[in-house]
Amino acid sequence: MESNLTDISRVIQLAVAPVFLLTAIATMINALNTRLGRIVDRRRVVQERLHTRAADAAVAAQLEIRTLVRRSRLVYYAIFCAVLSALLVCLVVAGAFLGALLGVDLARSVAALFIAAMLAMIAGLGLFLREVYLAVRTGTHNQP
Repeated sequence: MESNLTDISRVIQLAVAPVFLLTAIATMINALNTRLGRIVDRRRVVQERLHTRAADAAVAAQLEIRTLVRRSRLVYYAIFCAVLSALLVCLVVAGAFLGALLGVDLARSVAALFIAAMLAMIAGLGLFLREVYLAVRTGTHNQP
């Protein structure tokens, strides 16, 4: 019984780092969600203006809408990757506890899940960086 308690205590200590990682991922999801909301709001404004402008201004509005659609897709995929990363981190923690409780060596599985979580996070950050680049390049990131 003492050995199991020691194993569980060690697993709890090891699970602290992934829990902090989950907090960071949640913060990133919140930031991405805010950006997505701003993009959607901007798209609504541009669509309303599209119906009240001349033909030459309509072309510019259509171009901006296409850019906003592209940006919203990038943010959506970044959110997907971040959520996938969070789910994989949860599986890492669960796997560590299951391994300790059942006395099964799940080290390779837990390591593989953690690597997958990091790859998903890298993909999400890359998509986020691309969206920020598009926002800065097109100048639509902070227009009312």
